[in-house]
Amino acid sequence: MVFDGYCQFCRRWIARWKDATGDAVDYLPLQDEEIARRFPEIPRAELEEAVHLILPDGSVFRGADAVFRSLAEGGRHRWLPPLYQKFPAFADATEMLYEEVALHRTFLSHLDSIYSGVGTAPPAYIGVRFLFLRGLALIYLIAFVSLAVQIQGLAGSRGIVPAQVLMNEVKAAVAQQHLGLERFHLMPTFAWWSASDRALNWQCGLGVACSVALLFGIAPAPLLFLLWALYLSLCSITGPFLDFQWDNLLLETGFLAIFFAPLQLFERPSRQPPPPALLLWLLRWLLFRMMFESGCVKLLSGDLSWWNLSALRVHYETQPLPTWIGWYAHQLPHRVQAVSQFLMFAVELVVPVFIFCGRRFRLIAAAILALFQVVILLTGNYTFFNWLALLLCVPLLDDKIVKLFRRPIARDGEPAPVAIQTRAPRWPWPITLCLTVAIVAVTLHQVLGAMRDHQKWPAPVLALYAWLEPFRSFNGYGLFAVMTQTRPEIIVEGSDDSRTWLPYDFKYKPGDLKRRPAFVAPYQPRLDWQMWFAALGSPRYNPWFVRFELRLLQNSPPVLALLQHNPFPNAPPKYVRAMLYEYRFTNRAERRATGDWWRRTFLRPYIAPLSLDDFRKAQVSGF
Repeated sequence: MVFDGYCQFCRRWIARWKDATGDAVDYLPLQDEEIARRFPEIPRAELEEAVHLILPDGSVFRGADAVFRSLAEGGRHRWLPPLYQKFPAFADATEMLYEEVALHRTFLSHLDSIYSGVGTAPPAYIGVRFLFLRGLALIYLIAFVSLAVQIQGLAGSRGIVPAQVLMNEVKAAVAQQHLGLERFHLMPTFAWWSASDRALNWQCGLGVACSVALLFGIAPAPLLFLLWALYLSLCSITGPFLDFQWDNLLLETGFLAIFFAPLQLFERPSRQPPPPALLLWLLRWLLFRMMFESGCVKLLSGDLSWWNLSALRVHYETQPLPTWIGWYAHQLPHRVQAVSQFLMFAVELVVPVFIFCGRRFRLIAAAILALFQVVILLTGNYTFFNWLALLLCVPLLDDKIVKLFRRPIARDGEPAPVAIQTRAPRWPWPITLCLTVAIVAVTLHQVLGAMRDHQKWPAPVLALYAWLEPFRSFNGYGLFAVMTQTRPEIIVEGSDDSRTWLPYDFKYKPGDLKRRPAFVAPYQPRLDWQMWFAALGSPRYNPWFVRFELRLLQNSPPVLALLQHNPFPNAPPKYVRAMLYEYRFTNRAERRATGDWWRRTFLRPYIAPLSLDDFRKAQVSGF
């Protein structure tokens, strides 16, 4: 390959092509004295107009054709020359583009340096993948440990929504429809074999063990598949308690990580092929969707508080589990809240575009998005959601930033290219390509849906979307589409005589006015979270809440373990009721005077007093 050695733009791109072609192509500047002697048949004027590729048999190609053929010699882009030869429109378009680039090389060189940075070596992602998989293992570990200590109270035989009762009902319905293996698609869970308390504990324990093994780099791809299957299994049988967006986000991230991980029994970064470029792109696409859709649903929900920049005036006190820093953020002046909200929209709608730009823009996007997540996790408890969002920023980096492994330095001061381990097992490209096409088709439908685009999609795409839905691994996102303006809070009370009522204290949700809002994330108290949603609706739409009251009347140990304080330690109460209050943060003066973090106003009863006799008369299933 002969190129203009005086052209800075040419030198930068030749340096990149060297990595793709390796030793298969020699690159010589046309200013080299040897060029005229070796190739006298090519006029120097033509060499100055375009790059030329000279093959061993004497064939000469120029322009875009030369570029494509040289890249194909490296083995990675063999599809380019046939595309150029078989489609004249593609050949004409690429040659026209090449000529335009050649005419504006100086200007494009400046743009390229701004866009991609000063280096010319292609980025490597071995260290990025290593860091990403370790972070994902930690989040899986947090999720499974968090669930293990709550699973019996949530879905055990004496829990709020017993998994065994659910599976009995589903099995009866399946038997009537004479379904075979299709039942695993209807409800993808290991509970088809057993939903006993021991089986639930085993699933959580196996998830913990697999997470620890993944931390040590043992069989990453198989373990990631097992972790994904275990978490999906538990999500399928725990009713509303594992039906949050971060549960879906963990499933989607975990599913993509299966194909992002190396196919090795023991992960050895020094002996790995680079991660599949398509999977790296899909992880970035996931981060883009999560952020961009969150901004879109707010603006398109019709909630005026997002448009008039007043939403943050109430957000910190009405979010499910605020922190004490959230109390201080709520005290900020309205002008500061409005500016903060404007910046939030910039982060959610503009910054995600940088994800698909050059290296410098990607790093800027990673820094801004990471800072945004840190601010959120300081002011509110969103379980492992913010930590998972921080982890999704890691694929925006490269090994120049993630310096986990030393690479040899070439003469030009750039890290030497990482040799591809051709013998190391890797996912076949047809699998990653088909996966990418399917995911893009399904998720693009969701992105456009978040933007209120109602165009009719092809039937195969809609059918694929419907078939994939039970796996909860290809999702739409967007928290707080409509801002909650007030904070209704349910206070559950028990009594032995229906006159003196004693409250049940929850571990983290507001109750005692003097208790400071705490930091609990990345742990998620599932019951506390679900109480926030129940307060926004009615008991009719929260049937689990009635079961919760039943378990209090029975003094169920696993359910009581989910609470901070049981006012009836010796015997269960004869009656339970639920009262609805409106909670608001105190201001600085009120807190100085009373020491209270909250003030509250009684609204109405949420559920009238109930006794065990009431449940017997109603014949509650599973009683």
